[in-house]
Amino acid sequence: MRIVARMLETMRVKTVGWVRANVFLWGALCAVAVVVAAQTQSSEVTITPAIVVAGSPELIRVSVPASKVEGEWMGHKIEFFRTKDGSAWLALAGVDVEGAVGAFTLRIHLKTAGGETRDLSETVEIHAAHYRTETLNVEPKFVEPGPEELKQIEAEVALKEKVFGASAAEPEWSGDFIAPVRAQPTDSFGVRRTFNGKLASVHKGMDFRAASGTPVHAANSGVVVLARPLYYEGNCVVIDHGLGLFTISMHLSRIDVHEGERVVKGQRLGLSGATGRVTGPHLHWAVRWQGAYLDPAKLLKMKLTTVH
Repeated sequence: MRIVARMLETMRVKTVGWVRANVFLWGALCAVAVVVAAQTQSSEVTITPAIVVAGSPELIRVSVPASKVEGEWMGHKIEFFRTKDGSAWLALAGVDVEGAVGAFTLRIHLKTAGGETRDLSETVEIHAAHYRTETLNVEPKFVEPGPEELKQIEAEVALKEKVFGASAAEPEWSGDFIAPVRAQPTDSFGVRRTFNGKLASVHKGMDFRAASGTPVHAANSGVVVLARPLYYEGNCVVIDHGLGLFTISMHLSRIDVHEGERVVKGQRLGLSGATGRVTGPHLHWAVRWQGAYLDPAKLLKMKLTTVH
């Protein structure tokens, strides 16, 4: 009995030691995360979310009285605007889902009311986001387009470059963004996909399990800059929300708005469907800023009601 008791006591001590060691390790990792986050924050410049990952939209706040604020982020110009109460300057920016990771400089320069120029630039660490992979089968023409299809695709590439090349000089959106459809979303953003065992691509939007005919709404106010059928996207609607921010609704069965139309949050854009390169009915919804594709799920979680 004494031998058994000693064995049990030894096991208890080892178990307690293992638990304490792992608790200590977890605490250390959390502390490192806090330090990293703190490095991207200051009393004058804050970034939300504090931990920046590839594919993440970011709200940048400059809490300094200024007459003008300019910025640059990973080669993209950042357009700032004043908050409702005029106490700070804000910008919606982000990191492309396929963007590089590591330390990058967020450049911010401002001019005070007295004419003084200040540099608030700082280093921001961008972390890798880990996305899953999947294999899909679609119609062969969407993997190996023929000569006529290639001409159409080439023309549409030029069209999209023109559409995304211009954006309103002021924010067209107001408050929080809302989900475009009442349907279950999937974790499809950033997924590495292989079509028909040949074509590999990264999924740059969020899929909703919407049956054909489900109403699709504007996630926020803006101007419709594209509303027409495209080869891969099917019936597609693009909304310019200003300052380089766009939302894109694809694979619609019907389009109910026209190009140049100003829409408000919640307005119906059309009906979901299965047009373009799809495996079945759903809504593909994408968020694009300055050419970077951002995680729509993260944008929907951002609290912007008191911002603009």
